[in-house]
Amino acid sequence: QGYDWPGNVRELRNVVERLLIMAPGGPDDVIRADMLPAELAGVAPATLGGDKAAEMLGLPLRDAREVFEREYLTAQMSRFGGNISRTAAFVGMERSALHRKLKSLGMHGDEKAQRVGR
Repeated sequence: QGYDWPGNVRELRNVVERLLIMAPGGPDDVIRADMLPAELAGVAPATLGGDKAAEMLGLPLRDAREVFEREYLTAQMSRFGGNISRTAAFVGMERSALHRKLKSLGMHGDEKAQRVGR
């Protein structure tokens, strides 16, 4: 309640989405105060997000960014049913840039096809 939210709704949405992606449980689990970023909760970074965050904090920046990008894009692709255009628009990328990013992360752009093929 004491945080100023300088980014307003966009910042709040980004924090909640990050919590949903990085939280140790599923999307139906409760978000607790100890899961909040340090600037919001005033806690040490090592306690954020449980095991996954602790694991990421032990990685070099490039590797941690890759892990986050892979999880974030997987979640967004799932959110939009594998639709590249809608996912790209939401994350603020051009379709072609999203295709390149997915390829560089070793992901296939058609998440919907992956789910059907399983």
